[in-house]
Amino acid sequence: MAGKAAVVLLAALTAAAIPSAATAQSAAGTATGPIFTPTEQQNISGVWWIQNYSPRIPVEGEGELPFADEGRALYEANQARLAADPLADEARKFCLPDGVPRILGSPYPFQIIQTPGYVTIIYELNRVVRRVALDLPLAPYEELELFPYFSGHSTGHWEGDTLVIETAGYNDKTFIDDTGVPHSARMRTVERMRKAADGSLEIGVTVSDPEVFAADWSARYLYDPQPGMRLLDYTCGEPHRDISRVPGVRVPN
Repeated sequence: MAGKAAVVLLAALTAAAIPSAATAQSAAGTATGPIFTPTEQQNISGVWWIQNYSPRIPVEGEGELPFADEGRALYEANQARLAADPLADEARKFCLPDGVPRILGSPYPFQIIQTPGYVTIIYELNRVVRRVALDLPLAPYEELELFPYFSGHSTGHWEGDTLVIETAGYNDKTFIDDTGVPHSARMRTVERMRKAADGSLEIGVTVSDPEVFAADWSARYLYDPQPGMRLLDYTCGEPHRDISRVPGVRVPN
């Protein structure tokens, strides 16, 4: 009987929790069962493709990353390893998730899906999926560090036409960009996504990591809409999408 009572209590708590996120989202758009239509301002659904690719993260103001001494030493060590063996980059060797913010600069497209209470982002590169719960608090680091993820733990909320995504609880196995910039497990990111007047998508990200950087810093990315495009399979060892059309991508000779 005690076990049955626990199951009933869990079901009641779950049922009570689900409408809260959906109701908060519905206030901004129209929800009917599983169908959700966001307002025009907040409609960022669809497939997006970055306008320009750079292996080095595009720091705002074209400045340098504000490395702390330990962070700079780690970066130099990573660069030496990658120069000796490009496959020291495990995201490319084993098709592991790139993590944030590196995945934001990927030359492969991604898709945003908006449903009641959630925004889901599916990246073609390594088939990474990020599910962002809306209007729920981000758990404290002491809880998140028990279950670190490549893409961290994310929560989001709307500020007018801008989706703000806060993420923490990363593992320290990913790079920040394709040149090997490191980060620690204490990194936190805040992404701000909005649709610009010309129909493009803008994502700004602010990175905080006191173990690697002496100050917070930001980067910015722009993406073009790709109506009608579908994401393709991405499998290690198999041919991938032709990304030579993206400015900045170097095509091997």
